[in-house]
Amino acid sequence: MAGAVRRPPVTPTAEAWRRFRKHKLAVGSAVVLGLMILAVLFGPFIWTVPIDEIDFTARLQGPSMEHPFGTDDLGQDLLARVLYGGRISLAVGFAAMGVAVTVGVLVGAIAGMSKGPVDVALMWVTDLFLSLPQLPLLLLIIYLFRDALAEVVGQELGVFIMIVAVIGLFNWMQVARLVRAQFFSLREKEFVEAARALGASRVRIVVQHILPNALGPVIVAASIDVAGAILAESTLSFLGLGFPPDTPTWGRLLFDAKDNLDFAPHWAIFPGLAIFLTVLTINFVGDGLRDALDPRRVQ
Repeated sequence: MAGAVRRPPVTPTAEAWRRFRKHKLAVGSAVVLGLMILAVLFGPFIWTVPIDEIDFTARLQGPSMEHPFGTDDLGQDLLARVLYGGRISLAVGFAAMGVAVTVGVLVGAIAGMSKGPVDVALMWVTDLFLSLPQLPLLLLIIYLFRDALAEVVGQELGVFIMIVAVIGLFNWMQVARLVRAQFFSLREKEFVEAARALGASRVRIVVQHILPNALGPVIVAASIDVAGAILAESTLSFLGLGFPPDTPTWGRLLFDAKDNLDFAPHWAIFPGLAIFLTVLTINFVGDGLRDALDPRRVQ
């Protein structure tokens, strides 16, 4: 028809964004999560109270204009400590997610492109890791190697590396299974056969054709891994096996507050609320990404 307006083609990214915007809860959660990340990144530059400033005259005070989140048993400002601890907790979550996704994609891609004993062996290793009790092993590994690593690179950095590595290496299995299943489905598609017929190498087929089409479930799994890593770090810190006592991660703040819940509940409420909101919003964002990246869903 003459004069008809041709619409520009819709890219997969634009279509995924359109689907994601329809998930109101996911969009709201993304906004809240973004505000929390901005708060922990730039909040200490605005709220400049030192995290280790001791004031015994203000110990265990409730929220006030001077201390919006109250103070702990040493009179230290909890808002400053929650903001500082958020950097560490979120850094642990995203770094551990990076380790888990990297290992999972590598194992899943090799298994998905292999046949016979290689695939069987890799899935046997995956099932082995899935059957291991994670929390007892986390506690044992950190208890045995934390001090040795701290002597090499320093206490805080050593604990950070240890926690990220241990959490990441115990959470790659679901990603590996997802990637393997996607590779099994995609490697028989027509566009892969066409690339193979044109002489493309196996590495090029994986990197340029199969892996980009398999990243949807990986992105969703990665968002869940961030929440799981934050909870794992908080659990380790709450049990006293995480960062040093003078490093106020959210889990460590809860650990320090447990003996004062009767007369200073604010000490536990604010770091606990930070953990709750972070994990909840990440899970809702993951739900929105799952719906947006699933081509079988009609929206």
